[in-house]
Amino acid sequence: MKKFIPDIEIARRAKLKPIKTIAKKLGLREKEVYLYGNYKAKISLSVLERLKKRKQGKYIDVTAITPTPLGEGKTVTTIGLGMSLNRIGKQTAVCIRQPSLGPVFGIKGGAAGGGYSQVVPMEDFNLHLTGDVHAVGLAHNLCAAFLDNSVFKGNPLNIDPASIMWRRVMDVSDRFLRKIKIGLGGPQDGFERDSGFDISVASEVMAILALTDGLKDLRRRIGRIVLATNKEGKPVTAEDIKVAGAMAVLLKDALMPNLLQTLDNTPCLVHAGPFANIAHGNSSILADKIALGLCEYVVTESGFGADCGAEKFFNIKCRISGLKPDCVVLVATIRALKMHSGKFSVVAGKPLDSALKRKFRSTGGRLL
Repeated sequence: MKKFIPDIEIARRAKLKPIKTIAKKLGLREKEVYLYGNYKAKISLSVLERLKKRKQGKYIDVTAITPTPLGEGKTVTTIGLGMSLNRIGKQTAVCIRQPSLGPVFGIKGGAAGGGYSQVVPMEDFNLHLTGDVHAVGLAHNLCAAFLDNSVFKGNPLNIDPASIMWRRVMDVSDRFLRKIKIGLGGPQDGFERDSGFDISVASEVMAILALTDGLKDLRRRIGRIVLATNKEGKPVTAEDIKVAGAMAVLLKDALMPNLLQTLDNTPCLVHAGPFANIAHGNSSILADKIALGLCEYVVTESGFGADCGAEKFFNIKCRISGLKPDCVVLVATIRALKMHSGKFSVVAGKPLDSALKRKFRSTGGRLL
């Protein structure tokens, strides 16, 4: 019997090429790449101007039937398809999201693929990478501090404290901070009110980062974020409290897509990480546009199932970007089909029902 090799061991055995070599293979110029060590880089948005008149490659989206809580292999399929197209001589790039540290440190784990269909360096991909998620969290929390301070310092905008909907964020799943009371301690510690923390990728800032087409657009969109209402019921925005410009500046490096590679050195653009249940669940428009200008084929992925991430891919991401996919790959597994029969209960972290592991007979369609 063949020995099982863990994903992390496979990733560590990979023969990575310097990211400068991957960038050159992709068609990027030296001045368009900002290095983060030997195996990670950011791509300057200036490349979009150079690629403006170039014919775009074929656009492929990978989605799935409604998955089990364990996932059904969309990322593995996305990465594997990109690697396969490169193997047959097609200039191809993969575009996927950066994972949140909440799931990475939970039962779900990382999002770099699996087996021999992975993005590397896997540890960097799954952890801080180049700090984009932290930049989103900092911009979000700066806005929260400005908002509370505006009320505390005389409330010139006549904000109704009970209407404040902009909570803090952090990139860890910490249920003890979901609902909290802030401003305790005394007159110099603010004013008491109920609040809480969300996970960083649930921030509207992350959704905006994934949908923007550049710094000016990012600045405009951030300015329109509604944070609360005043006592007359009118919306109060990030522009109103004069924090939108500072937020945009904090995100200027996070705007640039990250460049990594797969196990076989296929280029992979990793950018943004909105969840599909609270946002649109797709990687950035900027990464897709850069890849489409450089490659014959671009393989991207929609989060969650087709009824969530793929629907938002078409109805939100494609409408805003103006891009249209040439092909959609639907991942469907026997395990997911069995689970959706209603006969089985799948709970992440608990052993699977043995019937979910059985295969179909080659003839007759009956279970072994």
